[in-house]
Formats: sequence, C-alpha cells, structure tokens
Amino acid sequence: MAISSLPRVIFSAVRQKISTSTRLHFSTAAEEYCTHFLNHPQNPEKALGSITAPLDVNCVIQVLRRFSSNQPQLGLRFFIWAGSQPNYRHTQYMYSLACKLLHIPRNPGNIREILECYSAEGCLTTVKLFKVVLNLCKEARLADEGLWVLRKMDDFNCRPDSTMYNVIIGLFCERGDHDIAMGLLNEMESCNLCPDMITYMSLLKGFCNAGRLEDACELFKAMKIHGCAPNLVAYSALLDGLCRVCSFEKALVLLGEMEKEAGECTPNAITYTSVIHSLCKNGKSIEALPILERMESYKCHPNRITMSVLIQGLCNEGYIDMAFKLASDVAAGGHVSSSDCYSSLVISLMRIKRSEEAEKLFKWMLESSVRPDGLACSVLMRNMCLEGRFVDAFSLYENVHMKGFVLTIDSDIYSAIIVGLCQEECVVELAKLVKFMVEKGIKFNASYIDDIYKHSKGSIGMEALAQLCEMNT
Repeated sequence: MAISSLPRVIFSAVRQKISTSTRLHFSTAAEEYCTHFLNHPQNPEKALGSITAPLDVNCVIQVLRRFSSNQPQLGLRFFIWAGSQPNYRHTQYMYSLACKLLHIPRNPGNIREILECYSAEGCLTTVKLFKVVLNLCKEARLADEGLWVLRKMDDFNCRPDSTMYNVIIGLFCERGDHDIAMGLLNEMESCNLCPDMITYMSLLKGFCNAGRLEDACELFKAMKIHGCAPNLVAYSALLDGLCRVCSFEKALVLLGEMEKEAGECTPNAITYTSVIHSLCKNGKSIEALPILERMESYKCHPNRITMSVLIQGLCNEGYIDMAFKLASDVAAGGHVSSSDCYSSLVISLMRIKRSEEAEKLFKWMLESSVRPDGLACSVLMRNMCLEGRFVDAFSLYENVHMKGFVLTIDSDIYSAIIVGLCQEECVVELAKLVKFMVEKGIKFNASYIDDIYKHSKGSIGMEALAQLCEMNT
C-alpha cells in the first residue's frame, strides 16, 4: 500500500468506528421510541411517559431517519412530542432537518392532519406543543398553515401568545401579504397582547421592501404611540427604505430625528455610510459630501468603507479634483489612514479608465512611504498585464517589495507576469520573481504551465521554473 494512501485508510477506519459507536449508543433509545409509535398508532403520546430511554438530539435524528421514507406522519408526530418535553428543546438545525427529512414544505397538509388526529383521539395538547408546530411552519415558510394552526388552538382551549403571533406575522410579511399581517397586529391588540419590537420590525421591513413607505412611516408613528420606542435598528430599516426609493429629503429629516433622539438611536458610521452610498449610487455625490461633515459634527468618524463609497461616487461623476482633495483632507484628519484613502482613490480611478492618473498616484504613494493595499496593487498590475506591459508590472511589484510593504496579491497575477517575462525573454526579472514566489510558497495558476515551458525553453531560468512547477504537483 502506498504511504500516501494510509491517512485516507486510517481516517476511514476511525470514522467507521465512531459511526458504529454512536449508532450502538443511541440505537436502543431510538428503537424503543420507534417501536412504541408503531405499536400505538392511536394516541401514542399518552403512554410515552413510561419510556425511560434518554431523549436527545441523536435519538431524535435516528427516529426521524427511520420514519422519513415510509411513515413521515409518525416521524412528524414524534418530533412535535419531543419538542414539547420539559428536558429537551429542538435547535434551529433540528427544525431544518425535520422539514427536509419529512418533506414538510412539499406536504403542508400533514401538519393539519396531525392536529385533526389530536382532536379525534382526545390527545393532551399544550401551548408549548403548538409553538413547536408553528416553528415548523416558520422553517417551512408555510404562512397559510401557520395561520390555520393559530386559529385551531382555540379548539384545544389553548391561547396564543405574542411570540406565536410574531411567527405568523413574519411569515405573511415575508410572503408580501402585508394587509393580512396588519390584520393580525390589530387582532393582537384586541386580545390584549402587546406587539413588541419583533412584531413592528417584521411589518416595518415588509412595508419598506414592498416600497410602501407611507404605510411604513405610519407604522413608525404608531410604534411610539403604543409605547414601543423605535431603536437604531427600526430607524435604520426605515432610513434604508426611504433611500431605496430615492426619497432623500425624508431620509435626511429622519436622520435628523435620530441625531436629536441620541442615546441608543444615535446614528453610527454604518447609518451615515448607508445614506452616503444611496446618494452616490443615484449620482448625488456632491449632496453626500455634507453628510461627511455632519458625521464629524456628531463625533462619528468615517471609516474605510465610507471613504471608498464617497471617493468612488465623486470619480464616477467626474469630480476627480474633489476626490483628490477629499482623500487628502480625510487622511490628514487621521481617522482614516492615508493608505486606505489613497488606495481607494487608485481603485476608483482605475474603474473609470483613468489608469495614467492611477499609476501616477500609486508611484507618489510609494515615494511618500504610503503603503498601498493589496487590491490597489492587484488592480494596477492586472491592468498592466492586460495591456501587455509585463515589465512595467514587474517593476511595480519590485518597487513595492523594495519598500518593504507586505501585500496580498492574487497568485494569478504573478502567473501572468511570469508568462509575459518568458515571452519577452527578461531572464533577470524572471529569476527574481520566481525566486520570490518559491521563497514565499506562492503557487501559480496551473493553466499557465504549458505557456511557461513553451516560452522558457533554453532559458537559464528553467531550473527555478522547474522548482516552481514542483510546488503545484
């Protein structure tokens, strides 16, 4: 047997041993539950208390797998019972697995059949049991069945609570049936149940996603009236919705309200950046500039993403000089590094095909000991390779390397440069780059191997290239 195959054989043996051990450890408990359900098709839950076998995740999984192919109803019934037990609780993963194994999304009627069986057999049901059923509806995205279950609870003398209403409201909002969701909100209030932040957030996001901003704003006001003060998440959701439909005047007014509220509702860098991004995306980068000043006045400093978004917006609209000045001013302020500001500017210039200015700025950065980031370097080098300027790309790499800057550059770029240097028979440059890649353990794209051998025959760099190729085997 080859030595290289030993780890695979050992791993397979260990995995088989672990699998066998696990199966033996839990099979007795799973077997007891399966046997009980098969022998008691009518109201099996009634006598389940007599089973002392341990109930845990592995046991539940085994029972589900046993019933999944031929008797999914029994599997579903066991799952609901297990989830309502005092010493066990289903995880999110278990709900997902149950929906998958029992094919609940494809057979939503099975949930109704289970409850009808409970009714016909006089089974004892609890609010906790109904919560398990509703969580299954939530995982399977079954809004209609969830609402039916909610209504059915009254037949079992069980009263839904706020969390159960939240599940159904969330499902209808997700489906886009916001009017039904609003009806359920009103129903909660008539039942003396208090809607909470989860209730309002489901509706608020639903209205915003549907573009119903007037309804979202009315709901936002209603939250305050009913004593559920909007938090930063609620404000941000409405702000995002207003920006999405380009209602920037209202968005700025809302931003002002957040600034006045202060406390937990104080806008943060993400909030301001979101507004700036929306303005820039819609060709309003000049209008976004005052937002930056507004941030500073409220002691909220821009970050790298804020600068990248704003610089790109200015460049896209042709305000190159303003982008340069902005990068310089913010870098001088110290809250965003010179590296991040100018690297963003290099990338933005490349995206609008201003490569000469980008290269000039990049060289200035190196001369001024401002470290460019890996993306800026990669974008420039890739563009040089596309233009066939492989020697220039190598010089760029060498200048960066000589400055002692450690950059993460795509190995595909190194590969392209090597092929180009081989084509142009730049032996000295080729040897330097190959040596660096070997020392750093940088592998190159295997699709370039044929081209490398084709153009490097007879070259004194073949020995180094051979070593580089060995790294890919």
